[in-house]
Amino acid sequence: MSLRIKAVVDKFVQELKEALDADIQDRVMKEREMQSYIEEREREVAEREAAWKAELSRREAEISRQEARLKMERENLEKEKSVLMGTASSQDNQDGALEITVSGEKYRCLRFSKAKK
Repeated sequence: MSLRIKAVVDKFVQELKEALDADIQDRVMKEREMQSYIEEREREVAEREAAWKAELSRREAEISRQEARLKMERENLEKEKSVLMGTASSQDNQDGALEITVSGEKYRCLRFSKAKK
């Protein structure tokens, strides 16, 4: 009788070991699948981040170009205004004259009078 019990116990232990081995193999496979999935997601995120940074860099460069162009346009406008309208600036001379430059020609005005209506 004890041989039969021993055989049943040995068979049970063997089946238990096989079930544990199968469970361990299943867990190892799931861990590998999860690791593979995580690596793939990290790669996708890194690619999107690189694309986003490249786009950001391109836009920043475009903004810099536009700012430089606007600055040049503003400077050109100021030059045109200076040439077309002339510039007036109060001089800190002893005589209190106002100096006006029109198209590169300088004029000095010592007295002012109110315009007649």
